[in-house]
Amino acid sequence: MTRKGALLALVGSASVLALAGPAEADTLREALVGAYETNPSLESARASQRATDEGVPIQRAAGLPSINATGQYVEFVKPSPNAFAPTERIFSVGPDLVVPIYSGGAVRNGIKAAKGRVSAGQAELRSSESNLFIEVVAAYMDVLRTEALVALADNNVAVLSTNLEATSDRFQIGDLTITDVAQSRSRLAVAEGDRQLADANLIAARETYIRLVGRAPGDLEPPPPLPGLPDDVGTAVVTALENNPSLIAAKERAKAAGFDTEAAGAGRLPTLAVFAGANYADYFGTLQAGDPRFFQTETTANAGLRFTIPIFQGGLPAARQRQAGAFESAALEDVIAAERQVIASTRATYSNWFAANAVIKSSQAAVEAAELSLEGVRAENSIGNRQILDVLNAEQELVNARAQLVTARRNAYVAGFNLLALMGRAEARDLNLDTGVLYDPTINAARVSSKMWDWDRDAEPAPKSTRTVDIPPADAKIGPQLLPGE
Repeated sequence: MTRKGALLALVGSASVLALAGPAEADTLREALVGAYETNPSLESARASQRATDEGVPIQRAAGLPSINATGQYVEFVKPSPNAFAPTERIFSVGPDLVVPIYSGGAVRNGIKAAKGRVSAGQAELRSSESNLFIEVVAAYMDVLRTEALVALADNNVAVLSTNLEATSDRFQIGDLTITDVAQSRSRLAVAEGDRQLADANLIAARETYIRLVGRAPGDLEPPPPLPGLPDDVGTAVVTALENNPSLIAAKERAKAAGFDTEAAGAGRLPTLAVFAGANYADYFGTLQAGDPRFFQTETTANAGLRFTIPIFQGGLPAARQRQAGAFESAALEDVIAAERQVIASTRATYSNWFAANAVIKSSQAAVEAAELSLEGVRAENSIGNRQILDVLNAEQELVNARAQLVTARRNAYVAGFNLLALMGRAEARDLNLDTGVLYDPTINAARVSSKMWDWDRDAEPAPKSTRTVDIPPADAKIGPQLLPGE
């Protein structure tokens, strides 16, 4: 199965959390699409990349011909007495054309540096997409996890309420002591507080989902299993070093910085340009007091070559090149830092994913054992061989085991998706989201790279993401759910 074909399994129905979902429910795929289409952080990253794209035509403009027209109207309030042909007023206007021929490589290297930054920005945009998807997956799983924990808390309160009633009844007939009643009441009070905390956590998780996706979560379906995960940490690291977008961006920035260094050195080299100009002048009949021997209007033209040879600039070119070289050194070090970060994050995330899967297995065993233990303690308590405290402890152990199982399943899924993101396999192009045409940053880069018309403008800026101010506040209501292990 190909990488894209494997990731299409995200629309499947395999369960990761043992929660029951209704027939009409939101899916992880729909949440990712919602974030991809409406999230303001991603829209901001796209707009910033479009601004970076303009660096190419800005650098190219320095090597293109330029045409300027200048004009002036002058009143000679007191003409010079030494003027050969004194005049009272003059109006002149004319265009000037300059065509750069040689700039010491500054334009060429500036364009290359700008293109390198465009490539780096496109890689960073890939990283922004995958980082957003990481947040969405975590938010999606947090809603499912906290819903399960609320269900556990509700069930625990119901069980402890029944225990308290039964304990109170047995106390009335002298079968138990007031201590047993107090212990049951204490555990119930703690469970009610835990339920309130679980409700608050669920509301927070749903609000985070709203912030990222742009709409309130409905009845979320259990997410499908993640395909394409590596068999070992070595494979994960090798893939990440080849495909991680942040590392690719750092490498592209280093290349761009190298061209900046070359462009800075061009300041000490000669420049050559062709120029041409024309001028129209009108003296309004005042030249030499209207002497008919002089033309009162005239048109002139000129053309030639202009060259500049820098001789001494106070060390400015050298300072600029040293500065650019220092920035290049920093960019090269940033590549090593990014590589280290990718390696460390990939290894740690793989370890977290592996450990979370191991915790799932141990938690499942713990749930089964706790259920059997509770059943036995209750049976022994009914014949007087166990105290009420033993029953309460067994019930709490089962609650803790179920909560640990739910959390481990959430952690394993999020760590697995993080691992795919580090490997460069968790972006919109990989997930094949049903959003119509995916945003392609290369289209805008190609569109603007050759533009040279001074009055070419885009549409007025306007926000594209959606607001959430009209979405009602989240609550802690949950639908019918199965407890882990049931």
